[in-house]
Amino acid sequence: MDDLKNLVRTIPDYPKPGILFRDATTLFGHAQGFKAAVAQLTEPYRTQRIDAVAAIEARGFIIGGAVADRLGCGFVPIRKRGKLPWRTLSQEYALEYGTDVVEVHTDAIGQGARILIVDDLIATGGTAEAAVKLIRRSGGEVAGAAFLIDLPELGGVARLKSLGIAPHALMAFEGH
Repeated sequence: MDDLKNLVRTIPDYPKPGILFRDATTLFGHAQGFKAAVAQLTEPYRTQRIDAVAAIEARGFIIGGAVADRLGCGFVPIRKRGKLPWRTLSQEYALEYGTDVVEVHTDAIGQGARILIVDDLIATGGTAEAAVKLIRRSGGEVAGAAFLIDLPELGGVARLKSLGIAPHALMAFEGH
């Protein structure tokens, strides 16, 4: 795990002073590291029935597509408001200052479908919680949530556990 962790770039004071931004794009750009990360992220779900991976825009699409391919299942994009071309379900969630909205197509998730949420990073868990709510409102069942990076001080994993979701993260970074 330390080898993968060393492939994640830390950018200080981005997007604002005091923040340590954990940039997974350097991991994505390392062929063996990316392959290992996908394998390790997929492993806990390999023997489960997963009908689709629902990945959160935008870096989540990179890892989520690879996980869906590895699991042999479908892919559902969860996008910011106004980016999907057809009828959508929307879910608002809180940001540090204000709110934002994510959406999914109304026909993307079948009744009873087992969905794995995937994103590159979990911080406060607000976006992941919104994804859980969208999947449930669509009639799907959340089979789990997988992240490359956890920022434990921000409480996102605990937030998902309180919703009955068992999160899986490959690595954790202290600080935020």
